[in-house]
Amino acid sequence: MSDFFKGKVAVVTGASEGIGLAVARLLAAGGARVVLAARSGDLLKKAEGELPGSLAVRADLRNAADRANLVAKTIGQFGRLDILINNAGQGIYGPFEKTNPDDYRSVMDLNVFAVMDLMQKVIPLMRKQGGGRIINIGSLVSKNYFPNLSAYASTKYALNALSLTARKELEKEGIVVSVMHPKMTATRFGVNAVGGNKADSRADGKRAPGVDTAEDVAEKTLKLIESGEAEASM
Repeated sequence: MSDFFKGKVAVVTGASEGIGLAVARLLAAGGARVVLAARSGDLLKKAEGELPGSLAVRADLRNAADRANLVAKTIGQFGRLDILINNAGQGIYGPFEKTNPDDYRSVMDLNVFAVMDLMQKVIPLMRKQGGGRIINIGSLVSKNYFPNLSAYASTKYALNALSLTARKELEKEGIVVSVMHPKMTATRFGVNAVGGNKADSRADGKRAPGVDTAEDVAEKTLKLIESGEAEASM
């Protein structure tokens, strides 16, 4: 790993497990000071203890006050914010015809509106610093049409449009917005999804044919951050 991340302050949402935790570990190994955000207080504190110099901020990203507090605590502790990784998200499974609008709104709140709000909060800070990196974790479902994934995929289609348009708007100011597109990953994502399979075989975190580990995704995410390219896929 290069020295690109050394001394930088990085906020990672959904950092208590899965892809978020794997990304946080690699950032810390590269010399970054990592702010860990998630709802799971116990898991978050465990991660904080594992990563020297990190800061755990318990946050429900659907809550506007929690989002504001996350940014405020980051600046209060470190005085700057160089990298924002919007990883927190939730899946929703089921046929389009039977998708519950309330469930859809809840997932959209987390997958799109929370990301939008955090981006809007950090852009002025990054502008004052002379630049920064924003990486939004999308999904390859936004490049395809899979049955039973219309609602979830649409949140990621929306995320692509917001992210890549913001990228064009901000590129002259040194603020680089990128989107990482994982495919099937060995995490608890399916277990935690609305309508998900509570016995999802990927939840054990092990690599299987056609399934990436969280560490696989994290490695490619850090390469995307460093390269500054618009998108990367697994």
